Amino acid sequence: MMPGDLILTFNAGSSTIKLGFYALDVEKPRLLASGVIDFRDTPFEIRLTRAGQTLSCPLTADASDPRAVLLQVFGWLAGQLDLSRLAVIGHRVVHGGDIFTGPVPITDEVLDQIEGLARLAPLHQPQSLRLIRALRELFPDVAQTASFDTAFHTTNPPLVRRFAIPRALYDQGIKRYGFHGLSYSYISGQLADLLPGAKVVAAHLGSGASLCAMDDGVSIDSSMGFSTIDGVPMATRSGAIDPGVILHLMGEMGWSPKRIETMLYRESGLLGVSGFEADSRELMDSPRVEAAEAIDLFCLRIVGEVARLAASIGGIDALVFTAGIGEHQPGIRAKVANRLAWLGLELDPPANAANALRISTPTSRMAAFVIPTDEESVIASEAAGQTKRP
Repeated sequence: MMPGDLILTFNAGSSTIKLGFYALDVEKPRLLASGVIDFRDTPFEIRLTRAGQTLSCPLTADASDPRAVLLQVFGWLAGQLDLSRLAVIGHRVVHGGDIFTGPVPITDEVLDQIEGLARLAPLHQPQSLRLIRALRELFPDVAQTASFDTAFHTTNPPLVRRFAIPRALYDQGIKRYGFHGLSYSYISGQLADLLPGAKVVAAHLGSGASLCAMDDGVSIDSSMGFSTIDGVPMATRSGAIDPGVILHLMGEMGWSPKRIETMLYRESGLLGVSGFEADSRELMDSPRVEAAEAIDLFCLRIVGEVARLAASIGGIDALVFTAGIGEHQPGIRAKVANRLAWLGLELDPPANAANALRISTPTSRMAAFVIPTDEESVIASEAAGQTKRP
């Protein structure tokens, strides 16, 4: 590797920050190491995996101070990688609104525009903004780029993007955007070889969860809409909810907008229904009735979205499971598949238990696959593409 040929990617979630280090090769960025800053434990830590080995370092910096955290992280990483080779830092940014339809270099103007969209993704956008600003201080001479989760869904037809509200509000940007686009972009690339020309519903199931209908790899519809609350229930997010409930909470019950936001984003979903747990793994293992009800509701809503999205693309050839739950929890996949037997989905239990690529039987009218996603590789490719621009 030559100086200035290292790509660093940041994928900021609500409780972790994933990192990727890639060689800026001519053909395609090549993964050198992956890492994660995990805030879920005390003390929190940085883990780095390279050449099959995982190293970790506990972090003592204040978790609410991104600059202090990154100073400690990069102090440790400097002993593992040659950071003087950094050519570009790429970020996942959840919301691009109607402004960003593809990756862009981060300028002062772009940063202001990203901040203006933060109210639409309050769990993720502020985290990305803090990281970008901290990295600007630490590496002022290194270019940064933004890759947007909403960009993949800009192919959705205008009819799909509309709510049945006054037209003037649509023109002001109140419309369905869709999210998890970097994940779906990666899955789309895998489907180009696996199922060219197919009608596919992909289910990105993690702490945040959504589904996307793709026709020949192009996004046509998605379960998430204006915000990352919409669609199916998630770990702590409600998913779709009758707007009348919000009006009732604001009116009869006197809740403030902030209190409602906290409830919808942080106190609902699997946590809200079970009353004690947001992690689907713990709920699947729990004997409590409330745990089973939370999981069953999660799966029921997923199945409902599969059917709706199949209608949007005029049929379905395959269902793809991806992300943490989708890739690693056979029990939840089985619950979803069993409810889709009427669509001709026949699960292969041994293949499902093994997290195999194809988990449906050879005779199943609708195929089912497990495809691990790789958002970081999409960010790296897009960041590399931005560095090649004149």
